[in-house]
Amino acid sequence: MKTLKLLLVIFLATSAYNANAQKWISLFNGKDLSGWFVRGKATWTVQNGILTGEGGMGHIYTDATCKDFEFKGMFRISGEKTNSGLYFRANPPADNPDGFPRGYEAQICHNQDAYTGWLWKPGKPTGKATQLLTRDGEWFSYRIKVIGPHIEFFINNKLVMTYEDSEYTFGHFAIQGHNPGMKIEAKKLYYRELGK
Repeated sequence: MKTLKLLLVIFLATSAYNANAQKWISLFNGKDLSGWFVRGKATWTVQNGILTGEGGMGHIYTDATCKDFEFKGMFRISGEKTNSGLYFRANPPADNPDGFPRGYEAQICHNQDAYTGWLWKPGKPTGKATQLLTRDGEWFSYRIKVIGPHIEFFINNKLVMTYEDSEYTFGHFAIQGHNPGMKIEAKKLYYRELGK
């Protein structure tokens, strides 16, 4: 009887952990920049419930950090020389906090060979997307799933990139503002920890 009770307690604890581990957590409240911190020259505002970055090179980081996770969000870029990205397992470089994050980047760019859906590591396109499904001025969904070294990107619910890499294991999410004349917009940003 004691063994049965112990097994029941373990089962209930495990079920509660798994339920919490799978719960979607909002990264953006749609009102202000609570839960985020800024590095670099880009200007970040909230306009009509949308997180907006303009004005030059810079990144906005979430306070939230994680290791194994699933992320989902909506993005749109417009303007001149559009280029942006969503970073994950990323941290500001200790020797230059305003520099490029040390971590992975899910590319957002529709005008170069390493386009939206590619995986980048600092300064280098790494995991190739199978096709370009997005255009400037149009909203699209990005979903990212990362467990250990296994990384998957989905654009508009279509798997476009799978890659194995273990260089970066833990860090923040961050959005990139790349150059003057362009705008990056984001909304409906959520993640859930996948745990063990």
